[in-house]
Amino acid sequence: MRPRQGKPSGTDDMFWSRLDQIINMRHELVSLANRIDWAGIDAEIADAFKANGQPALPSRFMIGLLLLKQIYNLLGRSCVRALGRKPLFSILYR
Repeated sequence: MRPRQGKPSGTDDMFWSRLDQIINMRHELVSLANRIDWAGIDAEIADAFKANGQPALPSRFMIGLLLLKQIYNLLGRSCVRALGRKPLFSILYR
């Protein structure tokens, strides 16, 4: 089943800070994430998903993980652990 589309979080959420208030918006990862045509990628791979079944993980999340692993030479588990510690890394999958 195709991945669910992410919903933008509200700016008035009491428990979460907005990402643009935490990270440097001029960082190279932010620039990279803004240059990628995420909707175009979703359209290109749409035929690979079946009509029923469990929804897949969002393609932006999966591609973002692959990019982080390649750019920072991380192993799978260390990449996932870094997601929780480095807010900047989340720019590629939000």
